Formats: sequence, C-alpha cells, structure tokens
Amino acid sequence: MTDKKNKKHTRPSWDEYFMELADAVAKRATCDRGRSGCVIVRNKQILVTGYVGSPRGLPHCDDVGHLMKKVIHKDGTVSQHCVRTVHAEQNAICQAARLGIALEGSTIYCRMTPCRTCTMLIINCGIKRVVCEKKYHAAVESEEMFKEVGIKLEYFNNDIQPI
Repeated sequence: MTDKKNKKHTRPSWDEYFMELADAVAKRATCDRGRSGCVIVRNKQILVTGYVGSPRGLPHCDDVGHLMKKVIHKDGTVSQHCVRTVHAEQNAICQAARLGIALEGSTIYCRMTPCRTCTMLIINCGIKRVVCEKKYHAAVESEEMFKEVGIKLEYFNNDIQPI
C-alpha cells in the first residue's frame, strides 16, 4: 500500500492547467455531438470561457434535438454537422465583447483545432497563441491560416477528432 505522505505532488504546467479548465468548461455544453469548451488567458490569468451552446433564448440540442446540415467537402466526402449551436471559441469571444475585455495578445485553449470561422475570429480579435488538445478532421485550412498570420498553434497530441 502506497503512503500518500511519501508521494510528491506534481503541479500541472500552465498549459495543462488551462486545458484541464477548458475540459471542465466543456461540461456545460448543450450539444452531445461536440461537447467542447475553451478558455482564453493572458499573462496566466483567465479572461473568459466559452462552451458549445445555442444562442441565448433559443432551444438547446440536449432539449429539442439537433439541427443537422449536410456538408460536402472539396475531396467529395460528406459529413453532417449540427448548426443549432455556437462554437465554444465564438461564445468566448462574444463573452469578451459583452464584458469589454480586449483579447489582444492572449492564448486560447480549446479541445480541438478551431474551424475556419472560429479561426478567422481568433485572428481578428488579436489572439496570438492557440493550444489544442487534439486535431480536428478538417484542420488543414485553419492550420495554414494561423501559420500565414504568425499565430502559434500547438497540440497536446496528434490524435484526430473523428467527424
């Protein structure tokens, strides 16, 4: 039997800490197809959080079901996406706007590579670093956009989130 007193506590790195918080935020998400959350941080201080959910006042997927849209990709593959919800990154950026919090120079921690729309918002609001738990299946375009504008993109692992 291991004695707890003999085990040294290991503090998580800042990146691990903020990613764990993003995972906790994701528990508030209201669409079971993508329970995702994010945290936006500057100077090791949390500015805002966001999670996947319907716009204020509109029904949630968990309550009324999904609103699906078929997407045909350049390579001919077809996927289904729920369009009832706002992405975690979008909700966090909106929350910052509502509260008057500038995001210039901040870092965003999210569960997977942001989509094209979220990537454009991240670029325009001045976020300088993106840390993701894993890759999203269609991440190449977002990765290229971040690289082109000089935003640092890092992954905890190279696992790919399935469609």
